[in-house]
Amino acid sequence: MSRLLGIDHGHRRIGIAVADTETGVAFARPAVLRGGAAGVAAVVALARDEEADLVIVGLPRNMDGSEGSQAVAARAFGDRLVAAGFPVAYVDERLTSWEAERQLERAVRRPSRTSGELDSAAARLILQDYLDGPAGQDRPPPSAGERHHQEIG
Repeated sequence: MSRLLGIDHGHRRIGIAVADTETGVAFARPAVLRGGAAGVAAVVALARDEEADLVIVGLPRNMDGSEGSQAVAARAFGDRLVAAGFPVAYVDERLTSWEAERQLERAVRRPSRTSGELDSAAARLILQDYLDGPAGQDRPPPSAGERHHQEIG
């Protein structure tokens, strides 16, 4: 069994989700404020607490597949996680925030924009996409000490 941490790297907050490969189900955790080094430190501490073997970072691509400034920021965040000793995989996250909002609305939930609930719901979708896709099936994660990046989808 491997533990996975999912990240939705937003403008103000970092949505968080966790999962293990045994159950194959992702669960949202409270979001953290993005805030530069403090945001990285909070995610690194959480990854250690959760004993994450792999961090899945959502990569916000434009609808044409190109990468804009948010994708550059997400990759820079991933680089900092790799530097802290965590293997990182990137997953295309187009429309996950939109889908997360739709799911929360169907559940008759309208979280405030400042709660971080939407960010973590998006992180849960990103992580669940990884678990459900070919990348998450029958592939052991790299060792936690290995420095690398992997791109999925």
